[in-house]
Amino acid sequence: MSTDIESLFKDKVLGHPAGLFVLFFTEMWERFSYYGMRALLILFFTASILEEGGWGWPAEWAYAIFGTYTSLVYLSTMLGGYFADNVIGIRKAVVVGALLMTLGHACMAIETSFFIYLGLTLLVFGSGFFKPNMTSIISEMYKEKPEKKDGAYTIFYMGVNAGAFLGILLCGYLGEKVGWSWGFGIAGVFMLFGLLQFWYAQGIFGDIALKPKKKNEDVIDIVMDTVPENDESEDKRNPFTTIQRIMIVVAAVLGLAWILNDPISKISEGEVNLFRFELFGLSGPTVAILFALFLFVLLLIIRIPKYVKTTREKMLAIVFFAFVTMFFWAIFEQSPSSLTVFARDYTQRTLEGGAGLTFKIVNSLMTIVPLGVITWVLVMLFKKTFAKYALSNIFLSLSFLIVWGIAIWMLSAEFQKDQAEVPASWFSVLNSLFIITLAPLFSKWWESKYNPNANMKWAIGMGLLGLGMACIAFGAGGIEPGAKTASVSMIWLILVYLFHTMGELCISPVGLSYVSKLVPARMIATMFGIWYLAIAIGMKMAGMFAESSEAIAQEKGISQFFWILTGVSFALAVLSAILYPVIKKLMHGVR
Repeated sequence: MSTDIESLFKDKVLGHPAGLFVLFFTEMWERFSYYGMRALLILFFTASILEEGGWGWPAEWAYAIFGTYTSLVYLSTMLGGYFADNVIGIRKAVVVGALLMTLGHACMAIETSFFIYLGLTLLVFGSGFFKPNMTSIISEMYKEKPEKKDGAYTIFYMGVNAGAFLGILLCGYLGEKVGWSWGFGIAGVFMLFGLLQFWYAQGIFGDIALKPKKKNEDVIDIVMDTVPENDESEDKRNPFTTIQRIMIVVAAVLGLAWILNDPISKISEGEVNLFRFELFGLSGPTVAILFALFLFVLLLIIRIPKYVKTTREKMLAIVFFAFVTMFFWAIFEQSPSSLTVFARDYTQRTLEGGAGLTFKIVNSLMTIVPLGVITWVLVMLFKKTFAKYALSNIFLSLSFLIVWGIAIWMLSAEFQKDQAEVPASWFSVLNSLFIITLAPLFSKWWESKYNPNANMKWAIGMGLLGLGMACIAFGAGGIEPGAKTASVSMIWLILVYLFHTMGELCISPVGLSYVSKLVPARMIATMFGIWYLAIAIGMKMAGMFAESSEAIAQEKGISQFFWILTGVSFALAVLSAILYPVIKKLMHGVR
């Protein structure tokens, strides 16, 4: 392994192994495909059948299936991680995931009911195999060079956001302006290029992440907290009893059924309901999820006291952060759902004269400058790797020729129009743009003497989230209850994405870092499972919140919906700040 790692660092690009940039571009095209499709999904489901070629669904149905899809994406990472570690190896898992996602996008381009649902299913499992394993390869690459790992992840994170940025911009434009199939299909084309680029450059990684880990090489058994009887460590592993394992299985099955039940019931117009009963005046789905949560909380109550005081208290801190994070994503993920519909139906997106010209220029710069920078990185990688990995470089170069062609065609077509109409999906681009712009500033903040404690980062993040929602709530104040259209200024949506991005930078990049800092290595899998479960629940809640927006907008106005989310965000920000001394004590000096 050491020899493989040393050989990686011989051919460098920007001071890092060329292999890092193979991962950079593979991840970039995966994020391109994921965010490009995500930007279109709600718009496609709710677009009128005759005039816009969509499915004409009520917004509530679209929100339900979208919330289910995004939550399953996060839950599937546990399955993909297990297969990578125990069955097929990390690199093969990446290939399987990329192939499944390519097929998923191809299915969605057909636009029939069967193929749309099949496509979403393939995308869920594809993301599950792909998402958790790319970062695992980086971790293996830098195992013996920890001092360079932060820089490597920063570069990789830029690839993530570059892909999201370009995917939303180009797929969103093609889907809204040309045809839904074009938007869904082009996402799959670039996912295929990412797969081929990775496949033909695998030799650059040597034996890294090639084979499943042997049981004595990994801590996979920590998922069940097992340990030999003669273990003398401070925190002895307490094996799960049979009853506790049954509790886990029952809670997982009920939770998964609850996630799936809502869209199934709506799409079948109530004919199919996995929980067709009532108990104590509560509906079947409510009883199911409350019982699952009860089992989960009971399991925590049983398990946590079994650890020594320090570990126990650190785990409690993680549970608190996971709870707040759940609501963060439930509100933040209004971006592809209720906020995108707000952009389409309630926002003044037609610009004329000087305003239209200004937007065309800004949009052109937003497209060309990032593409130019990434192309420059591509050229440097090309120089280092073409001799050994020609096919990989050819596929990667071809993908960039196509994306440059689409970008130039898009910008040219827009400049020929007398007025500019901003696509509803365009506003989601701002999140990636602001991350690329602001991430270095936040990174310097975290490295300075003013770096806040984790608890205050969550408080600041939730406060910024609330501030963003307050902006859109204020801007929507003049929309009457039941109104179907309006012409609210774009500035309010721009402010939403600005403040929400700053909130994301306070919470998202540091979340998993704190999990790894707060628990012993042998317990990381268990707590990562809890963390991803919290995010999955948050994604499902995002769909549920968006569903409620329709009824609230009809009765009290859409502004009221955003004020409710503002209140929830500020309340959790205040709670995090008030509990600062308590959580700080539970963390035992971890910053």
